Amino acid sequence: MGIKAFLSKPLAAATHRRNQVWIQQPIETQATIFKQLLTRAANTAFGRDHGFANIKTHANYVQAVPVRDYEGLKSYFDRIKKGEPDIMWPGKPIYLAKTSGTTSGTKYIPITHDSIPNHINGAKEALLNYIHETGKSRFLDGKLIFLSGSPELEEVGGIKTGRLSGIANHHVPGYLRTNQLPSYRTNCIEDWETKLDAIINETLNRKMTLISGIPPWVQMYFDRIMQRTGRPIKDVFPDFSLFVYGGVNFAPYQNKLFQTIGRPVDSIELFPASEGFFAYQNQQHDPGLLLLLNSGIFYEFIPADEYFNPNPTRLTIGQVETGVNYALVVSSNAGLWSYSLGDTVKFTSTRPYKLLVTGRIKHFISAFGEHVIGEEVEKALQQTMTKFPEAEVVEFTVAPLVSAGEGQSHHEWLIAFSRPPQDLPAFEKELDEQLRQQNTYYDDLIAGNILATLKVKILPAHAFQEYMRTIGKLGGQNKVPRLSNDRNIADKLISQNS
Repeated sequence: MGIKAFLSKPLAAATHRRNQVWIQQPIETQATIFKQLLTRAANTAFGRDHGFANIKTHANYVQAVPVRDYEGLKSYFDRIKKGEPDIMWPGKPIYLAKTSGTTSGTKYIPITHDSIPNHINGAKEALLNYIHETGKSRFLDGKLIFLSGSPELEEVGGIKTGRLSGIANHHVPGYLRTNQLPSYRTNCIEDWETKLDAIINETLNRKMTLISGIPPWVQMYFDRIMQRTGRPIKDVFPDFSLFVYGGVNFAPYQNKLFQTIGRPVDSIELFPASEGFFAYQNQQHDPGLLLLLNSGIFYEFIPADEYFNPNPTRLTIGQVETGVNYALVVSSNAGLWSYSLGDTVKFTSTRPYKLLVTGRIKHFISAFGEHVIGEEVEKALQQTMTKFPEAEVVEFTVAPLVSAGEGQSHHEWLIAFSRPPQDLPAFEKELDEQLRQQNTYYDDLIAGNILATLKVKILPAHAFQEYMRTIGKLGGQNKVPRLSNDRNIADKLISQNS
């Protein structure tokens, strides 16, 4: 065992003990953060505009600060981009995390001196927690690869600006720098496929122990390696033991990824975003993610079925229940205030508070009143795949197909298979049955002959990669929406593969 692996164990134990304090006092921890945030930001432009000095309770806060997304707060963000200080948090941000928005174009999310530890420590604590839980630390003696965006930064309003993954690259602890791959030069390559080839050149014949990235892009990395070597990943990287991921539900990719590797490996799911690092999987046997309640973020939760109401209920951590879908809203020391992330979560435990990311509040199909969400389509496909073990899914998305004929409109599933099911009609029937079990409104529409049963359109294995390339979002942290209430994505995929 190397020195890094050896020393990590007492550090992991100390981190675990320290975290027990806030884990055992979740409501008090959040109340303290709430007060600290309001006090620190009282004299900012946002704090003065919203009367922070007079806010004493969460009820006061709800009255003073409405829930808004990036577009709703854009006037403040624009002032920050111009270099104005003391707008949403004291001083200026040290970074702006640039991310793509669906309605606002490019978003610039502030990262402050106070909030940067949240991004860095969250990932570090996830690894230390894994070491404490499993006793496995030898991965620290090998090479660690993080498939991420370019670390090159530009300046906007005098503030360093770039992708979150690139910003985080500048804060990798010094003791891990010698373990880290790819090289800085390779990481700066913008074209994903050129970058991927360079990463493979650097990692082949190296002692790779930890690989991290969004599952579909890691799968692409593995596929390229197998094409080049003709060997499964377990033979190329015999010391590979830990896969760290976030950004998408792993379940649709898991079987194919592990088949490519040639054996199971441990995995840790993270819940990072440009707006903050929110949670990580803290137990190997439990997919629930531990919500970080002590990291400068105050959380609110809106029941998903109330989200689009004029005055939705806004719950704090002590008021949530398990099994309910909530839209996640954050206020933080990055200067975000009742900011709607767009993500939905569902708590699996309240002792401690653990959750699953269930989808996006604006990603749904309700063309016929069914309101099918991402969690439901993923579960339906996952259950169906267990009955068709020969099939391998690369990627998929779902869209409504509206027909003039009564009872002929349906959901169209566009699925890229590496191996299609042997009996497609049976696969479609099972998938439809599984979705009906997930969503009673969909079931009623099928039973009432308002909707026809779903149809699957098989696409080539590379179809989604080609689509992402054409829109300039191949690789990195980019993801394909699981479902849409229109046919923009579906029609483009079909036209590209017809």
